[in-house]
Amino acid sequence: MITPQGGPEPEREKHPAGEVAGLKAQGEWLLAEAGAADSGRKAQTVVKVPGLSVTLMALASGHGLAEHQAPGAATLLCLTGRVTLSTVEREWELGPEDLIAIPAERHRLTADTDALVLLTVRLD
Repeated sequence: MITPQGGPEPEREKHPAGEVAGLKAQGEWLLAEAGAADSGRKAQTVVKVPGLSVTLMALASGHGLAEHQAPGAATLLCLTGRVTLSTVEREWELGPEDLIAIPAERHRLTADTDALVLLTVRLD
């Protein structure tokens, strides 16, 4: 497949334990795809091992994830851009290199700018 920039699509398979996942090229590809998608988002699970899932997610500015409940204990790491994580009672603004443990309550995520985030979820 060819990316929107005309180059080959980066490797998109889940990386098993002991393999390195290069996030930069994958993130650039996902951001381009998110910008072209009606939903304004694109995600790819980059690591999935027993008990743990890591997903790289690209969000176009103004788009995000509607209110939902986390499937288990989870963290969100903002890699690039800015996002806002919100619950009914509180908001957290995250920028590059900011990490948060996602609250166990219902929440939503909105991209304040084009952004890449890394979602890690413990699978019970």
